[in-house]
Amino acid sequence: MKILILQGPNMNLLGLKSSQAANQLTLDKLNKDLRNHAHSIGAELKFLQTHKQFQAINFIQRNRNNADGILIIPTSWARNDWTLSETLRLIDLPISIIYFDEPFSFGTPERDSILNGDHIHSITGHPIQACKKGIDFLMTHHK
Repeated sequence: MKILILQGPNMNLLGLKSSQAANQLTLDKLNKDLRNHAHSIGAELKFLQTHKQFQAINFIQRNRNNADGILIIPTSWARNDWTLSETLRLIDLPISIIYFDEPFSFGTPERDSILNGDHIHSITGHPIQACKKGIDFLMTHHK
């Protein structure tokens, strides 16, 4: 099973954001844990971290036919990226949207998100646990 992982704006600064936590978490640490989890359950991950909307949309559109699911950590895109929202509604794939609890949150909680729909499953929590739950959801809901 192939899962696209799209990490939105400022995710490269996760270490800076989490520096206020007792257990600092960087994007590299998060991605390593996700790769290990995916390997243990037979999933293949393809990552993109970007601040640029057009790169995110291209990543989804170019890879949609070779993917079984998409996991997105949208950060600020969750509040105001209508192009991403429209693209996700058009893609016929299961999608996990991940929101982080404090102190890891980038400011847009699930309740304020425009990224929703029948095939979108939202998860809020600690970054590592929430992302693993998102991957597990996609593994059980792929077509």
